[in-house]
Amino acid sequence: MDWITSFLLFAVFFYVMMRFGCGSHAVHGYHQQHASQSEAGDTKDPVCGIKVGADSHYAEVYQGREYRFCSRNCLDKFDAEPQRFTEQGRASA
Repeated sequence: MDWITSFLLFAVFFYVMMRFGCGSHAVHGYHQQHASQSEAGDTKDPVCGIKVGADSHYAEVYQGREYRFCSRNCLDKFDAEPQRFTEQGRASA
């Protein structure tokens, strides 16, 4: 029975570290530019303005144009109201 308690404590600790600790970067993306990335493939995240490399895992095509995001959080904000963050939305505002 002690091993079940130990396992559950480890599982909770692992979940918290992956959700809020150092593992969260793997899930949510990095918010800094890595020196090894080339500037040629970089674009700006339309939500927060951070430079995002061509190897970003968060991308979406909206009205025929591809947008890249630094994190899942920025992608979700874009999904909620894409016209706010696109060139067409800013021109009409």
